[in-house]
Amino acid sequence: MGYYDDHSQEHFSEKKGRKSGFFLASIAGAIIGSLLVIFSIPTLSNQGLLPYNVQPNQHQPTGGNNGDQGDPIQQQVSYDVNSDTTKAIDKAAEAVVGINNIQNSNFWSDDGSGSQEAAGTGSGVIYKKSGDKAYVVTNQHVVEGATQLEVTLTDGTKIPAELLGGDIWTDLAVLEIDTDHVKKIAEFGNSDVLKMGEPVMAIGNPLGTTFSGSVTQGIISGINRTIPVDINQDGIMDWQAEVLQTDAAINPGNSGGALINIAGQVIGINSMKIAQNAVEGIGLSIPINYAKPIISDLEQYGVVKRPYMGVDLKSVAEIPGYYQEEALKLPRDVTYGVALRQVVPNSPSAKAGLKELDVIVEMDGEEINDVIDLRKHLYQEKKIGDQMKIKFYREGKLMDTTLTLASDNSQ
Repeated sequence: MGYYDDHSQEHFSEKKGRKSGFFLASIAGAIIGSLLVIFSIPTLSNQGLLPYNVQPNQHQPTGGNNGDQGDPIQQQVSYDVNSDTTKAIDKAAEAVVGINNIQNSNFWSDDGSGSQEAAGTGSGVIYKKSGDKAYVVTNQHVVEGATQLEVTLTDGTKIPAELLGGDIWTDLAVLEIDTDHVKKIAEFGNSDVLKMGEPVMAIGNPLGTTFSGSVTQGIISGINRTIPVDINQDGIMDWQAEVLQTDAAINPGNSGGALINIAGQVIGINSMKIAQNAVEGIGLSIPINYAKPIISDLEQYGVVKRPYMGVDLKSVAEIPGYYQEEALKLPRDVTYGVALRQVVPNSPSAKAGLKELDVIVEMDGEEINDVIDLRKHLYQEKKIGDQMKIKFYREGKLMDTTLTLASDNSQ
């Protein structure tokens, strides 16, 4: 810095002159090259050469004088995208509908009549047509509390719907509608053969009618997930839902919609998502193979036909240690099982000799740790009419009995 050299300056001037000449020659070359490219473009167009996989629009503009050679050549280009994904959506989308849950409001109105308004919206899947009726599967929580239900088809047509039945344990419900405007029904796939990483798409109505028919894409992120569910909102887990996990976006209003595979088949009924600030991309869907027998029972009977024991239950782990010893008389090393708070007279449990304060610890050789274990064994492994071997504690002694399962006549 601060140094100046005359010889260096002179040498720099000579170099600068040489560079200037080279620079001008480069500009001239670039201009000539550009002109060659410009004049070659119409030739390529005239020969019909277009970018790969771009199909020209067959409808050319009608404006202008086609005979005037001075007019620039105009050609509209459109993309004809037809992939496995779009085919799958085309196959299933029309079978996914919106569901409006309409409830009474303004009960204390002057005329006493009250009014009705939409309390919430969800999604559903038309899965069957029979005669003049069509059937829609959705989530129980979508239709809960409704005094009136309405189905909205993809073309905007609104159809009154009748609730045939719902099931709180699986969060499924079935509706019946007229077939007058129903054009397409969904095809059920096989959720037992799904693979991790398999592409799937969710179709539904997130946030209501504004985004009706929305499609999101993802993969199967998890199979055979079990999620604890507090059905009666008392802070105690009542059930473990068996679900598929996907990273396809599922938002409020998607509930009851379809999760489809690349073949356009429904492989899950979208049910919930894990909504926490630190969590992203965990959506949950009821596997369709798990849902099929539930849907069938709801359609035919309005309830799910499950085996019935006739008892009121409480997990031993939820009972204070003092009462485990004083009331239940359990040995100190027994801190698991299910206590019977009540036994319904003339029920299968009563006929098998079970009594209040008995503690069930084993069914058919399978250890029963809590109420969820008992319900899963009863609802998923047994049928009405089956026999079930039970081991239980009474007054500190381990005993056993066999009961024959019946149906719940109150349903």
